Amino acid sequence: MSAPSVKDDAAVGEAASAEGVALLAGRALVSIERFASSGRTSYSGPAALPALRPDLAIGAYRAWEPASARRTLAAEDTAPVRGVGQRRSWTDEIAQAARAAVAGLGRRPVITAWYSTGQLRSWAGPDGLVSAIDADLRQRLEDKAAFGEILRLAGVPEAIRLAGVRIDGPLPSLADLRRAVSSDRVVVQSGADSGGRGTVFVDVDADLAQAAAMPGPYRVTPFVTGWSSNITILSAPRPDGTLRVYVDRPSHKAVGVPEAGIAPAKSAGNTWSIPWPRPAAEAVVDAAVRIAEWAWAEHRMAGLFGVDALLTEDGRVVLNEINCRNQGTTEVSGVNQQLRGLPPFAVAHLVVLLGGRAEWLSDPEAFNEATIDAATSSAPGPYYLKLRHRGPRPVTLTGLHGPGIYRPAGGSLHWVGPGSHPAEAGPGQVLLANLPAPDVLCLPGAELGTAEAISAGADGPFADPHTLSATGRQLLAALDHHLTPATRPEGTAP
Repeated sequence: MSAPSVKDDAAVGEAASAEGVALLAGRALVSIERFASSGRTSYSGPAALPALRPDLAIGAYRAWEPASARRTLAAEDTAPVRGVGQRRSWTDEIAQAARAAVAGLGRRPVITAWYSTGQLRSWAGPDGLVSAIDADLRQRLEDKAAFGEILRLAGVPEAIRLAGVRIDGPLPSLADLRRAVSSDRVVVQSGADSGGRGTVFVDVDADLAQAAAMPGPYRVTPFVTGWSSNITILSAPRPDGTLRVYVDRPSHKAVGVPEAGIAPAKSAGNTWSIPWPRPAAEAVVDAAVRIAEWAWAEHRMAGLFGVDALLTEDGRVVLNEINCRNQGTTEVSGVNQQLRGLPPFAVAHLVVLLGGRAEWLSDPEAFNEATIDAATSSAPGPYYLKLRHRGPRPVTLTGLHGPGIYRPAGGSLHWVGPGSHPAEAGPGQVLLANLPAPDVLCLPGAELGTAEAISAGADGPFADPHTLSATGRQLLAALDHHLTPATRPEGTAP
């Protein structure tokens, strides 16, 4: 089943697919990401580009049909355990098998990933290519302590820069920090980590001690009440060296949602259908273009990246972070482009990094005007809710058919049919992506996947920046019905 709101422009899709295949030039496309299904909204579901399905996907968690690459290698194939530790260590655990799998393709690989690392380059081998932003450049630009200076250099108006101070030495007392940023609650950030790591909300001295344990330098800002937001940006150079910049619809991101098992400063998911005030949407699009143009002029950084913002209760917007890489939002935010008849930005990202032109993209000025119009309306948009094991003991997920389309009802989940794309979920339904198989032991805090769909207006999983909606609570309660206490010790095979 295909949602009528997703536009399948065959000519654009064929042009994007043909350019991607031509640039690969017979090389094997390899996706390396925690979710082995990464890129599924590009190569499966409505408006799919099947020619760009990876030849090999390597990840922590198994993929599923129809979301899988032509071949997959997942850490949980040999160690069927999910937990906080596993999602941070899986690349080391699978390194030898990954290197062998890439070499076994028999063709030079092009590896796609969040950013390039020495480990990924070793997996690619001497004749392979890691098509991702350089890790050193990412580290410099994502350094949270440097963000204020980046905004200044990019010419972002001061009105939407989050006021803050940089501290190069030890953190001073809480009283001094409060005075420095004129706020009782302060936010301390450091480093270039992701997923909320490197950010501490400071209310008491114990929080300050936690922040001080992070390596400096630090950026200290006031806590802002309101919605967090992710904005995805695509930079596409022209042959003459100038830049086209495309700004995706800004999201509403729920952060620190205890009932969903999401800690402070960490994201519970995003929704793209809640309206923004027009002045705020215009300001954030303008700032995104400025940052992209600065990053290209100074560092020749092109492709996909993100900017995080805060939408205040009175409708103002301030920027608080840059992410020079793919993000957790990349998969589902690509549906925004499909709703407008374009392939996901991830496809253009691959093309641009391989030296292509992506001439099939629309006019950037018109695109960004349409972004503002969509952001300020209740037009349909995708959402995703992160699913976590919130209980204190290991469990397995039972009584389901694996990832696919479900309908929550009567306190449990009812199978509707196979699926791999949010647009395949009808009214009252969700795509449950990346669910663990029944043989996978899920430890406390484990990722159980995501719930995804397309909604209109505020009809999504979040009621406010830190709280689930009735829809979100119903879904988690239904999922809990299928969590069964584990009958085998942690770390043992089934």
